[in-house]
Amino acid sequence: MDERKPLLLKKSYKTIRGKTQLGYEALHIERPVYQIDEFNKETLYEKPFIPLKTKIKNSANSVNYKQCIFNTLPILKWLPEYNFKSSILGDIIAGITVAIMHIPQGMAYGLLGGVPPVVGIYMAFFPVLVYTLFGTSRHVSMGTFAIVCLMTGKVVNQYTTIEIMQNGTLNHLTSDPNTPQYTNVQIACIVTFTVALIQIPMYILRLGVVSTLLSETLVDGFTTAAAFHVVASQLKDFFGIPITKRRGNFSFPLTIFDAAKALPQANLNACIVSFITSTCLIINNELIKPWLSKKTRFPFPIELVAVVFGTLASLCLNFQDNYNISIVGHIPTGLPNPSLPAFDMIPNVFMDSFVITIVSYTVTMSMALTFSRKLMYEVDSNQELLALGLSNMLGSFFSCLPITASLSRSMIQQAVGGVTQLASVVSCCILLVILLWIGPFFEVLPRCVLTAIIIVSLKGILFKITLIKKYWKLSKWDAFVWIVTFGITLIFQISIGLAAGVVVSLLSIFVQGYKPYTCLLGLIPNTDLYLDIKRYKAAQEIDGIKIFHYSGGLNFASRTSFKNLINKKVGFDPQEILTKKSRDIIDGQEISLITKWVMLDFSCLSYIDPSGVELLRQLQSDYKKLNITLYLVNLSGPVFEVIQKCDKTLELDSKFIIFPTIHDAVLYTQNYLKNE
Repeated sequence: MDERKPLLLKKSYKTIRGKTQLGYEALHIERPVYQIDEFNKETLYEKPFIPLKTKIKNSANSVNYKQCIFNTLPILKWLPEYNFKSSILGDIIAGITVAIMHIPQGMAYGLLGGVPPVVGIYMAFFPVLVYTLFGTSRHVSMGTFAIVCLMTGKVVNQYTTIEIMQNGTLNHLTSDPNTPQYTNVQIACIVTFTVALIQIPMYILRLGVVSTLLSETLVDGFTTAAAFHVVASQLKDFFGIPITKRRGNFSFPLTIFDAAKALPQANLNACIVSFITSTCLIINNELIKPWLSKKTRFPFPIELVAVVFGTLASLCLNFQDNYNISIVGHIPTGLPNPSLPAFDMIPNVFMDSFVITIVSYTVTMSMALTFSRKLMYEVDSNQELLALGLSNMLGSFFSCLPITASLSRSMIQQAVGGVTQLASVVSCCILLVILLWIGPFFEVLPRCVLTAIIIVSLKGILFKITLIKKYWKLSKWDAFVWIVTFGITLIFQISIGLAAGVVVSLLSIFVQGYKPYTCLLGLIPNTDLYLDIKRYKAAQEIDGIKIFHYSGGLNFASRTSFKNLINKKVGFDPQEILTKKSRDIIDGQEISLITKWVMLDFSCLSYIDPSGVELLRQLQSDYKKLNITLYLVNLSGPVFEVIQKCDKTLELDSKFIIFPTIHDAVLYTQNYLKNE
């Protein structure tokens, strides 16, 4: 039996400048010089091959139906293992805390989505119960998220023809009888349904990896610009100014222009309420909250306090009648009746819904992965698509906007002791009480209070604009992606900005891959180490040999770039010399005295296609006419197999000369010179 033992290095000690240091004896290896065919025969090389029939059989045999059920319903996996003694108290406290946060945030972001504020509380109840069953993240708080609500609100404003007013009455925005009539809630519901319609097929096709298309740079630039859109959309209620909602391209600059123009008509009373609310929130966030975090892990519910005090002040002083301050208006009690979305609107909202899907999923996955890495448990990216899809599917029948994980609520839920999604169940129970009985209390809440909560909560995202300095120092390409994404999102529409960001990100990857790292290698004397001669000054080029190192892929797209790079590094273009019929002279010297061998180090070649092999054939032919020999060295298994397959298919007599290492190729040439 062949027993393979690990290679042991013999330790040695040496004295350098009076200090004894641990070292190792010099490395001595004795073996013959190999070409690739001999090397493969000696090492028993064999391409792995599994018949398709065997793959299907193994796949069928590996299916564990019990495990599939557990993976589809993760609650069946973690709930039986739930430790009530150590975890239930933390989940109850976290649920109560998050429910308190849901009230002001839900109402504020519902308003941001162009629907009645109570919809934000619906979003924290119906979809969250479904996510508890199917979600794999134990700590994310699902519900409203400012950016997604704003994006949905853009679609709602575009297609709504009947607006539900504060007192529950309907306001017809168009008098054209031929125009289909849809309320703002109906448009929001069909967006939510379409998002679910995209997420569930993505789960079936295992497309959870799609979130990797959105890099951190792109997401930062996009969310920062979207936050400015959110602020612009809230200026009307914040200052109490009479401006109309802008739609389509250039909505942000036009809204800022309208607001600046209408500022002399601002409602002073609304400005005072907004200023007082904002000041209190900022003082709490900047001073009280950091101090309180050192004393206790329970945050002070400043947003809820602002909502309660704003409601009481409006109730006592009658803000709407006496001071002309807009209020939230009618909040229905009880749960909404289920209704079918307007399916005929799916083609109209599909593209916007697709963008919302990608943003919602990316934000949720980034939050879920943050907690899973911190607390050491697994999150399934594809299962999250199913959980979000089913949650939104149910929510679309109960007047909900698309749900997303919230950064602030999720952080609080974990910080105050939340262990599992049972915290969300506790939160839903509390919100159910509010929906059934307490909701009408908030009908007189000034809208400017909710607006102040929204704007202050976005402070962290707005200040991400300073990250451009960091990206510029780290990578000019990252900075370029950030600037393009931010600029187009801000000036044009959110969906266009995201699409532009993805295109620029992919372009940056292509351009950086199109010009990969290349260099000429030289030998470190008395070793078998070959290093970049520009970076390692001790490395010396070998007379008559050019060793070209290439990192990247060699295919139809990069073959021209590869050819230009090798000609530049080696110092001449063989085709140009052959065309000019000056085969023997370059700068007054014979080619044979300059270069006899060109070695291509493909140790970092990630991929090659038949077009790339054809280019190598062309190079080999051109060099041969100039009495130069081309060697290929350090080929990976897949690259070697592609070249071998091309050789068999074309049935060529002249094959490439391939060596397993650079040193084999160099020693082979030196032996060739001795034998001449």
